[in-house]
Amino acid sequence: MRGTVLPYRGIWPKLADDVFLAPGAVVVGNVEIGAGSSVWYNAVLRGDVGRIRVGAGANIQDGTIVHVTGGAFDTEIGDEVLVGHRCMIHGCRLEDRAFIGMSATVLDGCVVEGDGMLAAGALLAPGKRLPKGELWAGSPAKKMRDLDPTALQSFRRQTAHYAQNARIHRESLKDL
Repeated sequence: MRGTVLPYRGIWPKLADDVFLAPGAVVVGNVEIGAGSSVWYNAVLRGDVGRIRVGAGANIQDGTIVHVTGGAFDTEIGDEVLVGHRCMIHGCRLEDRAFIGMSATVLDGCVVEGDGMLAAGALLAPGKRLPKGELWAGSPAKKMRDLDPTALQSFRRQTAHYAQNARIHRESLKDL
């Protein structure tokens, strides 16, 4: 049992063999998802008017929507990126090991650099760049502080937890 994978105008998503695609998740069109990544319950990745690329070991949590801006901004999600529950990721770039908190919004032309964090509920306004090692929060989001090594290690543990949890979910659903 797994989510729904659909073509758009003859283009099918490309998923690595070990991607966990939870029931209720939908992946459409020009989408590529790398090895060891997970797309959780009721998340939607819609690559209809542009492309979406998700690296290896990333997780897109429950209820998140990932889309693009036709003719202007594709969406790129790097390796080991953690995207929290119920986020909106639209026409932007999340570099390796970026962390997007629950219910956050990242809009067109934005970049969240590696090891950068957008806090839960924050709105990263169009065209903004969140630098490496910084925590931004608010609506619109602005810098709150630099992230210390302890916080960065915590992100890595959470990413590893989601990778392990995806393996457990996949195993528990294999006979359905």
